[in-house]
Amino acid sequence: MGEIVGKLLSVNVGLPKDVPWEGRTVHTGIWKSSVRGPRRVRRLNVDGDGQGDLAGHGGEQRAVLVYQIDSYAYWSRHFGRDDFVHGQFGENFTVDGLPDDEVNIGDRYRIGTAVFEVTQPRVTCFRVGMRMGVPEMASLLVGHRRPGFYLRVITEGVVEAGDDIERLSVGAGEVSVTEADGLLYLPGRRDPARLRAALDNPALSPGWQGSFRDLLAARTVAQPAWPGFRPLAVTRVRRETEDTVSFYLAPADGSALPVALPGQYLTVRVPDGSVRSYSLSLGSSGYRITVKHEPGGEVSGYLHSRVAEGDSLEVAAPRGEFTMADGSSPVALISAGIGITPVLAMLHALAETGAERGVWWLHVTRTVRTQVFADEVRALLDRIPGAHQKVFLTAQKAGEPLPPHAEIGRPTAAGLAELGLPADTDAYICGPTGFMSAMSDALAGAGLPAGRVHTELFGTLAAVNPGVVGARHVRPHPPASQGTGPEVTFARSGLTVRWGEEYGSLLELAEACDVPVRWSCRTGVCHTCVTGLLAGDVRYRTEPLEPPAVGDVLICCSVPVRESLVLDL
Repeated sequence: MGEIVGKLLSVNVGLPKDVPWEGRTVHTGIWKSSVRGPRRVRRLNVDGDGQGDLAGHGGEQRAVLVYQIDSYAYWSRHFGRDDFVHGQFGENFTVDGLPDDEVNIGDRYRIGTAVFEVTQPRVTCFRVGMRMGVPEMASLLVGHRRPGFYLRVITEGVVEAGDDIERLSVGAGEVSVTEADGLLYLPGRRDPARLRAALDNPALSPGWQGSFRDLLAARTVAQPAWPGFRPLAVTRVRRETEDTVSFYLAPADGSALPVALPGQYLTVRVPDGSVRSYSLSLGSSGYRITVKHEPGGEVSGYLHSRVAEGDSLEVAAPRGEFTMADGSSPVALISAGIGITPVLAMLHALAETGAERGVWWLHVTRTVRTQVFADEVRALLDRIPGAHQKVFLTAQKAGEPLPPHAEIGRPTAAGLAELGLPADTDAYICGPTGFMSAMSDALAGAGLPAGRVHTELFGTLAAVNPGVVGARHVRPHPPASQGTGPEVTFARSGLTVRWGEEYGSLLELAEACDVPVRWSCRTGVCHTCVTGLLAGDVRYRTEPLEPPAVGDVLICCSVPVRESLVLDL
């Protein structure tokens, strides 16, 4: 027999429904109601319950949400409210006992005839704010150390209000719900030893394991080498193909440039204020961007036709997380068209360091004449012992001579499998979205773990707007009415608009422009909305629990100050 540590006060269920919210519709199961009598708890749910956003809630690891009556009393005092009912916080079980700072990840409990295991704290999500009528509720739950927690169902059974809660065992490492929540979300609480203690507990949900592993493995991210834009001299202009030109850049005073990480990009601003980002295509020997002129491309057209040696360009510091990891594992560099540029910088780095690691180079282009950097690539590969090369020509005329290592056609899943890539190969892919998706799937089929496949995307990132029904997918555009405040430029979207005080945050302005955005809590907790701040400054209307890194901004709770902004959106 275990120890009786609490009582089940209420069982609460609710099926997902569409709820109006700020002019949109959200599909959510946050509205739970207390039910009478016994209820069966199954592996994924309490009977009669459901979740609207299965990416963030529900599933085997989050089958049952628990919240404590003591926290009800705390929030009642905090808000001066007496209108709370069981299920108010979206929980399935309202309990007496089981405080977050005493319940551990991996603790097991028997309630009624069912057995449960604690897997993780509550997910920070804007919908609890919807239910409470308090938009900042997600932030408050974390900041006040009262998140609640999820249970996995070990043994299905029947529960009923009034059942005792019996603790059967204590989780390994004794990492409490409160501590786990702070390890992920709060600054100054990331003791590596405690992160490892949490990871050593097999009960911790896979999602939180991944987050904790990322925190432990995170190398120091290079901060932007300079704020905003600075002029760099164009020291050389070299035509690579009919529609592709390289620009070499350096400080006009001859001073040294900060070394960029292979795979990073520069953001360039031209005189009309338009901005575009271009990968650096050299290693540590300097800055070179290679620009393909697309039909209708205003910035690329300006660079091709108006910029010559001796001119200067306004350039923001190197940025980007599509960078080659340190180590000795094999590397596959895979590109299509102008997507060659960031992986070419990686190839330079591999040749410069002389590291003995397997290298596979795969590039897709239309014809021999459209292949950029062919001689440069060949010379770099010659410096790397045992390097492998394949070039795929998709529009080469039959019968025309082929250079070494080239073949007509496109890479296939079967062909990639035949390469014999070791399972610890890190693959870096850049090119059109469809190409990157196809190559990622093919590499997964060839046995590469998803965590070793890295892709670069210069267009807008895929939106993350959990639970929103019928989200529009249209080109970014100015809002219905613009304000008179500072200019805000969304660099990836190629859009500049003026800030208006009617918007509560930069996130709301972006949404009004249909700029794809990523968010979850909308209160500065989860950092899903973190965005590169290329130029300008912001202030926070709600201070985030943990500030973002220098050069980044949380758009969900920030607004511009006096000067214009350029955001990497």
